[in-house]
Parts: sequence; C-alpha cells; structure tokens
Amino acid sequence: MNDIFYKTEAYVNGKFLPGKKTINAVSVMDGKTVIGTIAALEKSDVDLAYKGSNLAFNYWRNLTSSMRIKKIKEFAQYFIEEKELLAKIMTYEIGKSYKESLKEIERTYDNIFETIEVYESEFLKPQVIGEDIHKVAGKTGYFYNEPIGVVLAIAPFNYPINLALAKIIPALLVGNTVVFKPATVGSLVCSMLAKYFDKAKFIPGVFNLVTGKGSEIGDYLLENKYIAGVMFTGSSEIGIKIAQKTIMKPLVLELGGKDAAIVTNNADIDLAAKEIVKGAFGFSGQRCTAIKRVLVTNEIANLLVEKIIAESEKLKVGSPFDNADITPLASHDAFEFNLELIKDATNKNAVVVYGGTVEGYNLLHHTVIDYVDSSCKVAWEEPFGPILPIIRVSTVGEAIAIANASKYGLQGSVFTNDLEEGKKIASLLETGTVNINRSSARGPDIFPFLGIKSSGFGVQGIRDSLKAMTRIKGVVENI
Repeated sequence: MNDIFYKTEAYVNGKFLPGKKTINAVSVMDGKTVIGTIAALEKSDVDLAYKGSNLAFNYWRNLTSSMRIKKIKEFAQYFIEEKELLAKIMTYEIGKSYKESLKEIERTYDNIFETIEVYESEFLKPQVIGEDIHKVAGKTGYFYNEPIGVVLAIAPFNYPINLALAKIIPALLVGNTVVFKPATVGSLVCSMLAKYFDKAKFIPGVFNLVTGKGSEIGDYLLENKYIAGVMFTGSSEIGIKIAQKTIMKPLVLELGGKDAAIVTNNADIDLAAKEIVKGAFGFSGQRCTAIKRVLVTNEIANLLVEKIIAESEKLKVGSPFDNADITPLASHDAFEFNLELIKDATNKNAVVVYGGTVEGYNLLHHTVIDYVDSSCKVAWEEPFGPILPIIRVSTVGEAIAIANASKYGLQGSVFTNDLEEGKKIASLLETGTVNINRSSARGPDIFPFLGIKSSGFGVQGIRDSLKAMTRIKGVVENI
C-alpha cells in the first residue's frame, strides 16, 4: 500500500537518539500498515534534553540577532527542499489530503520569514519611555524584550508542522532554547525537523526533539526545574493539567473549541451554506476552529439546511492521496466517539439529513444532523470529526445564549448582510475571535489568535508568539 518507511530518531543535545524502545507509526488509511518507527524515550533522556537546553541557553541568547536569524534561515532552506517528502509522510500519517499537506509545509515556510520580519522590525529596539515623549520628569526608561530560558513546545497531530514551527521559531528567534514534544500521531513527520536543525549546525541543545508516548513521559515533561515557559496546542484537559503543573511561568495554551455559526434572517443563505460546509468539514472537521454547530432562526432554517446539503454533496470522500475532502479520521477512538455522538442525537429525535455512513477503516462520511436540541451531546461536546449539528432557534438572542453557554470560547461566525447587526452579535459572543460572513479560521497568522474559558490561555500569532516567550527588562537612566 505505502511506498515509504522511515525510522526516525529523537534529537538531544545535537545527537540523534534511537531510543531503547520504538513506536510504530501506522497509516490512517487501514490502521495497520506500518509506515515508520519513532523513538520512545525514557525519563533519563528527557532529563538530558532539559539539562542540555539549559546549558545552551546562555550561548544562544548571547549570539547576535543576525546570527540567530542566519541559522534559522539555513534551517528553513533545508526544510523546504524536502516539502514533497514531508507532505507525503504527513498524508500517510494523519490522513490530510496531499494537497493540503503540501500547502501546510509551504505556508509554514512563508511564516518563518514573516516571523523574522516582525522580529527585526519590532523586537530589536527597546521601548523608550522618557521625558520628551511621556513627560516623565528626570527619567528615561529603556524596556527590552529578553528571552526567558528553556521553552517546552508541544504540538498537536492535526497541523503537526505548522503548529510546531509556529512555536519553535518565535521562541528561538528571541533567544530561547526549545524542548519539543510532538503528539504521538504526527511524530513521524515532526521527527524530520531534527534533521534540518542538525544540517544547519545549531548549537547542541538549542533544539531538542523528545518523542514518546504521552502516557509515559507526558507528565514528566512538565516537572523539570529548567522549564521557563510552555507553548501548547491540544485538548482542554491536558491544557488544564499543564497550567496546574507550571505555576508562575509564561503559558500559551491553544485548546478545544465548539465554534458556533449564527445565521440571521438577513444572511446571504448561499454564502452562509458554502462557508459553513467549508468550515465544518475541512480536514474532516479535525480542527479546533472548525464550525461545530449551526444556530439558525426557524424562518430560514429549512432553506439553509437545503443549501448545506447541496454544498455537502460537492465534497469528495476517499483517499487523501486522491485529494479527497473527507478522509479517514486520525484515530479509531475519534471515529468511535463520532459514531456515539450521532447515535445519541438520533436517539433524542435529531435527524441525520445527510451522510452518517461509514466505509473502510476510520472513514466517516460527513454528516449533517438537523433538529438537534440542548439534550444532545453533540450540541456541547467537541467531535473533532465531520459532524455538523443544526440547532433551530426562535430568536438571535436565543442563538447567542446557546453559543455562550458552552464551556469553550475559541471562535464564532455570524452570517448577515447587516454589518451593524453582525458587529452587535459579535460583541456579545464570548469567544476569542468572531468572523462575520466567513467560517472560523486560525489565520492569517499575523492576527492574534486566542481562546477564552476552556479554549485557551495567552495569545498566539506571529507577533504575539514572539512576545509570549519574552520578559520585559527595564533599564532606567536617572538624569
């Protein structure tokens, strides 16, 4: 079935470590074809990574910014030269279409250089607060962005390269060192990054790749005395655990979501249906920013559902190597969980109006469920799969109340041709971001990206990620 097999290794203090044990990376297409092996490190290896990263910190931080930039650009060149290989491995490993996998690699490469540009223009000079500008009598303060030390970066499976380097590159640019732990699913493609850091001859210990099962080394990764800050994307449950274990340290946590799309009577229904289907079913719904429920007024619900079904029929189901829109889910547990949500909803009088069928291994056809009410689990729980519940409401006020009743608060969408109505609704939604007349999305990467409540803590995005892993150092001249 597959034509690749990669035996990858961890990378600690400038050396590749095979690990005493390995983990098989299995293709999501059939759940059994082994496409490579990943090093499963032990606690002693984790200790070495942190110790080496701490020792490397004073060397790396004291390089000139131009030297750090030069090394990162060298890494980026090695990285982009193997974009087709990386995309191929990613497609096998997580089931993302080859086209989208390649796009992720190319987007990440561009983001590296955009991050460098922001760093050079905004972070190299201190903020000056002085007598001439701020009327501070007899004092001039110079406030610098200083690195904090060893940063633990943890990436998820769904955007393994983009969300890894969106943490690693900003942390390194400002002078930190990094211990990087990818998700177990996604570790194969992420392990390739170590090769490019090694080729670029980074100071040993500046970048460390620690691989293994979270159940075995996950908690231990959070307990090291050298951790100065953490950047994490993943589940709310693990994010809360990180926050509890890393007290009084900078954190950026990108967690789960239950993003709602509110469609008002003033909406362009064709546009709303198209954006909702794109937002709900991109990468089979395996995105924290996926539209995970639609709240629509009764007057237009029938028409909207009709249009959503029509748009859903345009999507291709099948192999990611055929660039299908709906591909196998990344884990069998996720597949089973989605089936349970569908069963629970139909048992409570909701109606599957499109999809709901399964085929092969982990392949769930995209599913639209109408007449969902608050008793259904799918109204509140994050499926991380291709399920779109439709919740009919009497008023926009009711829609806002249901949206805000969620424990999550990542993003939301509002569809209306009345911009003032859209802005009013947006102001009332308890989320990090609201898109008007577009599906929820993480980018553009220069935008701040954040969630509230159980959806996150701290702010990401190019500028904010650079800032997140620094501290302010003030030098005050008294005249």
